[in-house]
Amino acid sequence: MGDFGQRGLEPTVSFDCTLGYGPSPRAKDSICKCGRIHWLPDESNRRANPVSRSGVLPTPARVIRRLFPMYHLSARGVGRLYAFDSRRPLGHSAAMRRVAFLVTAALVGGVLLVFAILPGVVERGQNKVLQPPPYTTSVAARHFHDTLFVADLHADALLWNRNLLSYGTYGHIDIPRLAKGGVALQIFGVVTQVPAGQNYDSNDLQSDLITQLAVVQLWPAATWSSPKERALYQAEKLHDFAARSRGQLTVIEGVAQLDRFVEQRRTNAELVAGLLAIEGLQAIEGQLANLDALRTAGFRLMGLTHFFDNQVGGSAHGVTKSGLTEFGRQVVRRMEEEHVVVDLAHASPRLIDDVLAIATRPLVVSHTGLKGTCEHIRNLSDEHVRRIAATGGVIGIGYWDAAVCDVSVAGIVRAIQYAVGVAGIDHVGLGSDFDGATTAPFDTTGIPLITDGLRNAGVSDDDVAKIMGANVLRVLRATLPER
Repeated sequence: MGDFGQRGLEPTVSFDCTLGYGPSPRAKDSICKCGRIHWLPDESNRRANPVSRSGVLPTPARVIRRLFPMYHLSARGVGRLYAFDSRRPLGHSAAMRRVAFLVTAALVGGVLLVFAILPGVVERGQNKVLQPPPYTTSVAARHFHDTLFVADLHADALLWNRNLLSYGTYGHIDIPRLAKGGVALQIFGVVTQVPAGQNYDSNDLQSDLITQLAVVQLWPAATWSSPKERALYQAEKLHDFAARSRGQLTVIEGVAQLDRFVEQRRTNAELVAGLLAIEGLQAIEGQLANLDALRTAGFRLMGLTHFFDNQVGGSAHGVTKSGLTEFGRQVVRRMEEEHVVVDLAHASPRLIDDVLAIATRPLVVSHTGLKGTCEHIRNLSDEHVRRIAATGGVIGIGYWDAAVCDVSVAGIVRAIQYAVGVAGIDHVGLGSDFDGATTAPFDTTGIPLITDGLRNAGVSDDDVAKIMGANVLRVLRATLPER
C-alpha cells in the first residue's frame, strides 16, 4: 500500500489498510498495519488526493459498491475518516465488517473457482474423441507398430492448461499417452490468434478468442495483447515440460539432435521428441526481427497463415484469400536461409502458388485433407498435392471431419491411400490436428489403429513405415539446421 499522499503535507493519519478499515473505537490509538498516508485538508489538495476527492477514505461499503454495484450495501455505520484528526476513531459496524468479509470472500472464491475449473470445461467441449480408450489392434499389428518411427506433424496441446507430463483423462495428447501410442515425434503447433465466429469460409480479426483464453488460463499479462508473446510463452511451456520430464521429452532443434534421439529411441520406446511449430505468422507482428526471435526460441516449422489473412499473405479462410505480400516473400526467403520449414496448412490457393514459385527447399502441409476424398475449402487440390510433392515435401493427413469427411480409421486410411496415389509414397504422413478444437475418432493412444488399418488395406510394411513417420523424418533431415 505505502504512501498515497503528496509531498510535505501534514498531518498524517493512521488506518488499517485492509479494505480501508480504521481502528475500532476501543482502539483509538492503534496505528496502521501497512503504513501511513498524508491526508490533504483543503479543497485543492483534496482534488489532488489519489485516495478520495471528498477527503473521506473509501470504506468497505464504498469499495464493494464501486467494484460490485449489484450489492447495495449501506455505508451507514462504516468508518469515516475526518481530515485532520488522527485521534478520532473510524467507527464501523461489526455486522457490516462480517458482511463485507463474507461477500468479498465469496467473490474471490468464486473467481478462483472459475479460473481453476473453466479452462478444463472449455477444453473438454472442444477436444473430443468418438471412441474413448482403450483401443484394440491385432497382436501382429501392434508388434509391427512398435518397430516404427511414428511422427505426427501437428497438434495444439500447448494452447491448453494441461500438464503434459501427466496421463490425461481428456484432450488428445500428452507425453505419457504419446509414449503409449508409440509416437516418437510430435510436432507441437502454437496458436496465437483465432477470430471470434471462426469458420472455414471467411474470417477477419475484429475480435480474438485467444485473448479471452489467455486471461482465463492466467497466462502472463504480456500474452494478453501480443501474438509474439503468446508464441514465446507456449514455447517456454514445452521447454519447461522437457526440463521436468527426467529425460523422457526432448525438444528437437537440429539434425544432429534428431539423429541422436532416433538412435536413443531404438532402445527406449518411452522417449518422445517434440518440435515447435507456429500456426500463422501474425506471430511476428510484421517484423522480420521477430521471426529471428521465434527461431531462437526453438521454432523450426512455421505456417504462413491460419484462419485469417495476415501481413504475410492470404488464408484459405480469409476475406481476400490473396497471395504472398512483398513482406511475405521476404519472410519465406528468411525462413529458408534460417532452415525453418515452410508450412502451407491453411494457405489460400494463391498463396500456395506464390510460395511454390519461389521455394528452394521441401515444403510441408502439416495437417490437411484432399479434395479428391473430401471436397472442402480447407483441403488441397490434386494439382497442389503433386507440386508440393515435387519440392520433396510431405503432406500430413488429418483425422477430423473437414479433412476426411468420414471421421473413422477407415476414412483416414482412405484419404492416405488417395494421397499416396496422387503424391507418391514418399510424400504422405500423419497430421492429426489433435487438441486443435477437433473431434477425432481416438486419442493418440489409438494411433496403432492406423497402422493396423493400412496393413488391412493391403499397404506393404515398407510403405506403412514411410507413411507413419519415415517420410517426415526424411524431410526434417533435409530442412533443419545441422545443430
